[in-house]
Amino acid sequence: MVAAPFFGYLGDRYNRKIILGAGIFFWSVVTLGTSFISESYHWMFFLSRGLVGIGTASYSTVAPTIIADQFDEGKRTTMLSVFYICIPVGSGLGYVLASSMANVTGDWHWAFRVTPCLGGIALVLLIKLVPHKIQRRTEAHRALSISGTIRVAAEKPGVQRSAKTTWWQDVISLAKNCSFVWSSLGLTAMAFVTGALGMWVPMFLYRAQVVQGTVSPCIEKSCNSSNSLIFGGITIGTGILGVVAGAEAARRLRKINNRADPLICATSMFVSALCLFIALMMAQRSITSTFIFIAFGELFLSVNWAVVTDILLYVVTPRRQSTAIALQILVSHLLGDAGSPYLVGTISSVIQANNNHSVQWSFRSLQYSFIICVFVGVIGGGFFLLTSFYVEDDRKEAEKR
Repeated sequence: MVAAPFFGYLGDRYNRKIILGAGIFFWSVVTLGTSFISESYHWMFFLSRGLVGIGTASYSTVAPTIIADQFDEGKRTTMLSVFYICIPVGSGLGYVLASSMANVTGDWHWAFRVTPCLGGIALVLLIKLVPHKIQRRTEAHRALSISGTIRVAAEKPGVQRSAKTTWWQDVISLAKNCSFVWSSLGLTAMAFVTGALGMWVPMFLYRAQVVQGTVSPCIEKSCNSSNSLIFGGITIGTGILGVVAGAEAARRLRKINNRADPLICATSMFVSALCLFIALMMAQRSITSTFIFIAFGELFLSVNWAVVTDILLYVVTPRRQSTAIALQILVSHLLGDAGSPYLVGTISSVIQANNNHSVQWSFRSLQYSFIICVFVGVIGGGFFLLTSFYVEDDRKEAEKR
């Protein structure tokens, strides 16, 4: 989160292939090193987990701009959907692979030795397949029009090349871009809900099963449960379907409505919030219904991943896109998933402390605290509705530059 603005600055000015490769290498090495840290050095474990974010920031801020440079508007949305499918797939595989490796080996350290192998594969593919022409953003790239076609200013009489600006000037310009600001706040609401669900849903499902009497209360430090595996599978499946559906809906609807993208995001946030609310209310009665509505909630959340980035890419001038993505990452993590798991857990603990220490209140405390995610989801939908009021004007302004 903290490193994102730094890499956004670099991504708009220097060799992006090197930035991507360095980030993947750093992230993989730190993750592998984590697997050799013993419990007695727990402070090093937390430190290494935090350092992974530095590697993540490098390619999260740069990779979407490479896609924007290579494809025109229609195909760009499709390619972004392919890219953003990796978010839910990677998140879901984290649950599945980590849980499986820990069970097979009997040692949780092995969970951190799988992902560095995938990082190594990604690094090799980056070196072999990413073309040389996008390693550095040239003046031609900076003159990229919103349709995705290269427009070389020098070839057009009377057209002045884009001037270089400082990072602070870029930030001020982005702060005046209403579509960027409101869509970033909408993404922050998405991150808030996603972070809380990722941390607490397996525990919530387990407590619901205890209340229903389908499983026995676990008093051990580590309890075997299939909830993490099931939730991981749901995250993967709904992530793929949601991203693909969102990209396809955007591609079709923007032909008849120039505001289709933010309206799709707003609608999906409202429907997701409704599904999560129903899942919370059904948990005590039917665990199957809870799984179903959680799946629908995640499905509609995933609809927005590629669409939100596409909005950014056409309302922000190309020479500021990496910086814009970096600031969006900073805000969405800072106000979103960096704190939402802690907030939900804290509210649950306060509710439980003020009531009887029973199985029933253990479940209800987490159920009630999850309601905040429903409210945040509705607020996020409102932010995307506000985006729809400004998106056309901001898009035209970006085209002029």
